[in-house]
Amino acid sequence: MAIFQSYNRLGFFAMSLAIVVIAYDFTAFSVALPSISDEFNSTLNHSQWIFNGYALTLGVFIITGGHLADLYGRRRLFFIGISIFTVFSIIGASAFSLNMLIFCRIVMGVGAAAMWPAVLGMVYALMPKEKAGFAGGFIIGIAGISNAAGPMIGGILTDFFSWRWILLVNIPVTILAIIFTWKAIVPEVLPLNPKRVDYAGVLTLSVSLFALLMGLDSLAGSKLDSLCIMGLFGVFVVSMLAFIIIERLMRDDALIPKELMKNKEFFAIGMTTLMMSTVFFAALLYLPQFFMRELGYSAAESGVGLLPMILTYAGLSFVSGMLYQRFGARLIVSVGVSLLACGMLLLSNLQVSTPYWQLAVVMLILGGGIGLAYPTVTTAAMMVVPSSRMSLAGGIIYMFRSAGGAIGIGISTCIILLSSSPLIGMKWAFLFNAILAFLGLLISLCFITGHLKKY
Repeated sequence: MAIFQSYNRLGFFAMSLAIVVIAYDFTAFSVALPSISDEFNSTLNHSQWIFNGYALTLGVFIITGGHLADLYGRRRLFFIGISIFTVFSIIGASAFSLNMLIFCRIVMGVGAAAMWPAVLGMVYALMPKEKAGFAGGFIIGIAGISNAAGPMIGGILTDFFSWRWILLVNIPVTILAIIFTWKAIVPEVLPLNPKRVDYAGVLTLSVSLFALLMGLDSLAGSKLDSLCIMGLFGVFVVSMLAFIIIERLMRDDALIPKELMKNKEFFAIGMTTLMMSTVFFAALLYLPQFFMRELGYSAAESGVGLLPMILTYAGLSFVSGMLYQRFGARLIVSVGVSLLACGMLLLSNLQVSTPYWQLAVVMLILGGGIGLAYPTVTTAAMMVVPSSRMSLAGGIIYMFRSAGGAIGIGISTCIILLSSSPLIGMKWAFLFNAILAFLGLLISLCFITGHLKKY
């Protein structure tokens, strides 16, 4: 493009490659879980950790990644993160057990959490200030397209080769990203007095969320009288209380600074994002399960079957910024979340006899909702905080998105496995997600304003 110098083009292309692998790996396994479960003779609640492990660690560690980038340099942290991501993609592709694969996915999430804030910082540093809006929109668009392509590519690779190729295709992309970044990105000058990293907050939040998901996983295994389950939920409560106390003590150095948590509109945006994520990830994971288990689709056919939702999501991600500028956050987010709620309510009436064209209409509704709301809440979050906190605000919203999606998947899986049949369980899970979406709508209507910029 004419707006880029040749030097910037190479760096921007390198960052785009990194965004592609992070976002693609978020969704590609959604159609491969049945194949993996069959190979390792595992249950759905166990194999879902391939999805949840990556999402949860990415969500929890992404803010710490931003702090570490400030402390040690974005370029350096990028190389550390992408090296971790690449090595464990290789190890995961050769996994001989499900637990080994899940462990690799968890560590890949840590690598992605180191890469993402470094990538964002380097992209904005490459662009002139007057083009920052273009850079942000392009990043969101690349991530949306990669999310959209994940299930289709994952399904094709699973059917015609093996699910292991979902990880192997990461390797050439990350190697190119490393080479181009090394050539195009110059190390930045580090701040003299960087802020402390809230390691205690990261640890307690991680323990809390993992204990919650493990408790739901065990509950779905019908061990209702197990003291272990009670212990896991107890660890969740105690660790979450410890996290809250630590955040108060850390003040401005907290993982989520006090000034942001006191910002009612920012907190409402975060909670709306969490509600939306449960809906999006539930549809992304369980619609392919319905296609394969109930309708007899192959993995590739299931990935293609999701196209109405994911292409609508990707397409609207590019235009939602213009709609936001014209109508403000409240209207666009409310319309988006309303579409999600209606889509999930329609899915709660799902039957084996439901024709695909009806499912396609519902997926268009869901894709439209997420495409309108996701980019808008991210922008809105950065607009209701001081300029000095905008990057941190974006990272926190991404934490709500990833961790919320992982928790939502855990609860939905628990509902499905405790039901009399998978289909009935999916219907109840979709109804649960519809209720969460309606709660998100209520929050957005009550607390999110239409202001374009408050600071």
